[in-house]
Amino acid sequence: MPHHLMNLRHVPDDEADEIRALFDEHEVSYYETPPSFWGISMGGFWVHDATEAERAKALLREYQAGRQASQRQVWEEELRAGKGVSIWHQFLRKPVTVVAAVLALVFILGVSLYPFLKL
Repeated sequence: MPHHLMNLRHVPDDEADEIRALFDEHEVSYYETPPSFWGISMGGFWVHDATEAERAKALLREYQAGRQASQRQVWEEELRAGKGVSIWHQFLRKPVTVVAAVLALVFILGVSLYPFLKL
């Protein structure tokens, strides 16, 4: 029975390549299904054997912990350098878009809450 290891939807290409290399390095017999263009199927990495799935999941947990730490460090360095993405940085780059989004949010909240506030 197939065992799903990881969803590939919204996974960057570099991360998917690193996981393929990790599985190849540790001789994990996996197969891959790509995510569909329309978002119907998620795609992912799969294995057939339960023991192979446990071994692959352990490798993935270790890899993802390291990836999370390295990506967090990159994000913090970008914030220190002023390149990070925060609401303020978004506003400075695209003020019209941010104001339009805030106005849309206020409008939706107002329409949603109007029946309750009217009472």
